[in-house]
Amino acid sequence: MPKMKTKRGAAKRFSKTGSGKIKFKRSKMRHILTKKSTKFKRNARKAGYVRDCETARINLLIPYK
Repeated sequence: MPKMKTKRGAAKRFSKTGSGKIKFKRSKMRHILTKKSTKFKRNARKAGYVRDCETARINLLIPYK
């Protein structure tokens, strides 16, 4: 059976940690930052983690990452 292809769009957005969790960068931090609160921007700097119910779907998109 041939290797599975990695979905390149998903590979740019998600990465796996050592424990197997899937990490992503939070959105809404590109432009128009003046009207967003400092608390919102500070929390958006931290990485987010995908919920357990969706990890199986994303693991299919990035099988070798």
